[in-house]
Amino acid sequence: MTRPLSRTEVPPAFGGSAPAPVSAPVRVPGGGGRPAAAGSAAAGLQAVLLDMDGTLVDTEGFWWETEVEVFAELGYELADEHREVVVGGPMSRSATYLIQATGADVSLGDLTVLLNSKFIERVERGVSLMPGARRLLTELAAHDVPAALVSASHRRVIDRMLVSLGPEHFALTLAGDEVERTKPHPDPYLLAASRLGAHPGRCVVVEDTATGVASAEAAGCHVVAVPSVTRIDPARRRTVVPSLEEVDLPFLHSLIASAY
Repeated sequence: MTRPLSRTEVPPAFGGSAPAPVSAPVRVPGGGGRPAAAGSAAAGLQAVLLDMDGTLVDTEGFWWETEVEVFAELGYELADEHREVVVGGPMSRSATYLIQATGADVSLGDLTVLLNSKFIERVERGVSLMPGARRLLTELAAHDVPAALVSASHRRVIDRMLVSLGPEHFALTLAGDEVERTKPHPDPYLLAASRLGAHPGRCVVVEDTATGVASAEAAGCHVVAVPSVTRIDPARRRTVVPSLEEVDLPFLHSLIASAY
């Protein structure tokens, strides 16, 4: 299915040119991932780069519930106003903000361990994929379109999620603790595109938060936004859809074709 793209002009998420990809380890799932396809800027769609929490798996609510529970155990109540600040952000940024907002007597390192452990406990009870996620991943794999999982979550969380998502669907996965600067900086998406041999301008990124959208746009990628918690407006090189059920391979191809 194809649809017209929004042509609303917006200022770039970051000033100046995007920095070169950082050197960081990237996990290629054992035996499951397809070989990364090399490509040039002259080709069409070269890769699809996907966020995880709130985009492929229905876990954005899990993160907030985890944060509320952990801070309650520490003796602090989190107000709902903090949720929009921390959604989609890297663990270091979100945890630092919550410590400052509450005045909690806990170190960033200790809080990070508490949050990740509590979150994995919740996931172990079961996690649902977002509507359309399984079908989209299967379609990409069937047509040999390289897909990368690019998340601000830590490696131990991603590895648990891959049990539900299926590591065979991804040519590589990249965690927030495997890059020096994670979202909203462009580094994760620049690195993922580079490792796939793809040009960022020939990649489509699928995201659900403003933080992730800013990262993808700063990297020079096309963006499909599927908002989960906060509103995201259409813009140049950014298409907003209500669900992954609206996203298929012809649509992704059309985003690249319309720009060239």
